[in-house]
Amino acid sequence: MKKINQLFVLSLMLMIANITIAQTFDGYALYNSQNSNTTYLIDKNGAVAHSWTCSLAGNYTVHLKEDGNLVRGGSYGSNQLSAPAVSGIIQEFDPSGNVVWEYIYSTSTVVSHHDFTVLPNGNVILTAYEVKTGTELVAAGYSGGSSTDKWPTHFIELQPDGNGSATIVWEWHIWDHLIQDFDNTKANFGVVANSPELMDINAVTGGGGGGPGGASGDWFHVNGVDYNPTLDQLVFTSRYASEFFIIDHSTTTAEAASHAGGNAGMGGDFLYRWGNPPNYGSTSPQIIPAAVHDPRWIKAGRPNEGYIQFFNNNGGGNSSSTVEAINPPLSGYNYTSLATPSVSDWSLTTLAYSSGQSASDRMSNGNTFVNVSNQYMYEVDSTGTMVWQYSADPAKAFRYQCDYAGITALLGSNPCGFTTGVAEFSEAAINVFPNPSKGRFSVMGLSSEMNSFAINVYDMYGKHVLGVNNNNVLDLTAFDNGVYVVHITNDEGKTIVKKVSLIK
Repeated sequence: MKKINQLFVLSLMLMIANITIAQTFDGYALYNSQNSNTTYLIDKNGAVAHSWTCSLAGNYTVHLKEDGNLVRGGSYGSNQLSAPAVSGIIQEFDPSGNVVWEYIYSTSTVVSHHDFTVLPNGNVILTAYEVKTGTELVAAGYSGGSSTDKWPTHFIELQPDGNGSATIVWEWHIWDHLIQDFDNTKANFGVVANSPELMDINAVTGGGGGGPGGASGDWFHVNGVDYNPTLDQLVFTSRYASEFFIIDHSTTTAEAASHAGGNAGMGGDFLYRWGNPPNYGSTSPQIIPAAVHDPRWIKAGRPNEGYIQFFNNNGGGNSSSTVEAINPPLSGYNYTSLATPSVSDWSLTTLAYSSGQSASDRMSNGNTFVNVSNQYMYEVDSTGTMVWQYSADPAKAFRYQCDYAGITALLGSNPCGFTTGVAEFSEAAINVFPNPSKGRFSVMGLSSEMNSFAINVYDMYGKHVLGVNNNNVLDLTAFDNGVYVVHITNDEGKTIVKKVSLIK
């Protein structure tokens, strides 16, 4: 039985707005702190349910397969190209941490980085850089001269070969889908505003010595990719373009390099793009104001299924991040209008700001899971009520529900311990959040079936400072900073003790 708690609504500054009923976090979170060798799967109480210790540090993304194996991007030690979240190697591990297969994609001209997505057949699509020289850029209509190289985006699809490695079975290159109106004597010349399915080679300048790109050739800074198995399409985000793009994966590699073929009939051209109309010569205003990360189609059976959800780093303005979703104007395998919608269809202001990376997901019960890069991960219900929080520092974290096949394969048939009786009153089940706090705390894990309970708070000298009955919200704003001891007693007289820190 899923536990129901009385929780408080937490505002942006973690202040109480009101008391409501919310459903607790049920499931697991998977993460690997950037540059750490260990991947953790934690339960709703923050306990480590499983971990993988790997020989290489992780670069960004981890994925739990339906068979319980882990797919993980690693930081390859011999990379010749250096850039944000550079990887160079992808590996699959069994539950014991043994390498099932691995593939090194790292030379002097290509390297994988940031994100990947796992297809239902077990193939893996990697995001990667490829080097184009200044001479090649000028020949393609680039207006910035030939003094520096740039590294445009491409994707490769890997098929594990059963012998510990993999084979490239599909590719897509943004270099094949460029247009420019700068020089009519060079390749790709055309009317940018008439060709939104192509990328204006002069629309995005890239990192170029500032921002996360540093002095590398990081150009579009593609940082997230997701796969839609129903449409056989990919969506990916570009930090520097402030857009996300959809391309057809049903193409052959040859079709992906062209402008025809595939389910949508457009080859590898953009089927849809959203966030920054001026990039394709439109007079419509820019919608995504700066960086954007972690695009994903909301899964079937979940609220707003088929919408594309993404982390909009400055979506709220004034260093305020949002998780947003749009309902793209899909018609068959194509999209009817790039101008639709003109604003997002759904938005959630996150509890902290992040200038980069980060992630989110929509749960089947309508809750939203958010990972604020290098700070913490949390979950809120459809009203914005906080139902779970965990302090960790991954660039990107992932949420798996209890019924996900990979969870049951790894942890057994009843990983969340669902029962038909009264929810357990135990040390592991009860948590106090947020901790530390500026003054207001919520005791989480108290079952709605509990007839009565009492909460008493003592300072470190043993003085009783606060007592409440049948109310899980504690207000210590009137007290001095320090550590306080919280006694939670149920109707059977059992007491659980927690410590909290008050920091104003």
